[in-house]
Amino acid sequence: MDVARRGFLRGRFRQVANVPRPPWALPHGAFEAACTRCDDCVKACPTRVIAKGDGGYPTLDFHQGECTFCGDCVTACKPAALAREADAAPWSLKAVISEGCIARQGVECRICGENCEVSAIRFRPTLGGISTPQLDDNVCTGCGACVAPCPVGAVSAVLPMETEQ
Repeated sequence: MDVARRGFLRGRFRQVANVPRPPWALPHGAFEAACTRCDDCVKACPTRVIAKGDGGYPTLDFHQGECTFCGDCVTACKPAALAREADAAPWSLKAVISEGCIARQGVECRICGENCEVSAIRFRPTLGGISTPQLDDNVCTGCGACVAPCPVGAVSAVLPMETEQ
């Protein structure tokens, strides 16, 4: 029985290929084949953003904090499902600010920008209104530092394919 059908029979109605994995995870398929679901990366994460996800595989929960890209998860990963290569980006996650953002609704709020260490979120003044957030995708690391502080949950860190829908 193929993987998609087994997932359907277990109540999963969509593929989980776009589930955000820890930094420097192998590509989809190779990651699942290598990962033993030992939880060593979960235990090693100092900010607790790596959590046990669907099927026991590690996933990310930015409501706990942010990824500092320390590499402790990679060091702890004995089966090498996480493999840090020189100059390789940790992942392709990017922040997304939804229309539910209260600054976009006319309420002064800059929390996401204040928590963005790389200044990927800036607030541009608007004539006759308050400043609204502008995200620079080229600067955003997808670390998730802007997710938890948002008072209305309007910020998320997602894989690029999710933003194109």
